[in-house]
Amino acid sequence: MKIAIACDPAGMPLKAPIEETLTELGIEYVDLGMHEGDCRDYPVFALRVANKVVNKECDFGIVLCGTGVGISIAANKVDGIRCCHCSDCYSAKMSRAHNDANMLALGGRTIGPELAKRIVDLFLDTEFLGGRHAKRIGKFTDIEKRN
Repeated sequence: MKIAIACDPAGMPLKAPIEETLTELGIEYVDLGMHEGDCRDYPVFALRVANKVVNKECDFGIVLCGTGVGISIAANKVDGIRCCHCSDCYSAKMSRAHNDANMLALGGRTIGPELAKRIVDLFLDTEFLGGRHAKRIGKFTDIEKRN
């Protein structure tokens, strides 16, 4: 498994703890920013990660901003991305199990590092259930194609 991760300045408090968790879990990751001299706007980071996921260079993406909302909206503008904003473990689990989410958005100003680490672990450990849920994912794709 390979993860793409990026954040804007407000997501920085969660980035290092999440990267430590990925390392502890033995999961490879690609750090796409924020780095010295980078633009500070979250849509830039959302697009960097989303492109890695849709181009199948990474299996999942994790994006971080102040609330997780703005960066998830930006990521979801990319066809094929199903980015969920989560601030609790149940939503993280269901976003994978029922919605086959391929990106996770978290807020550096809304949750702490320990909760973020648990959410990431649960998100990455949960399998998509398929079945009736797969039909719904197909409808997401239909919407993308029509619009």
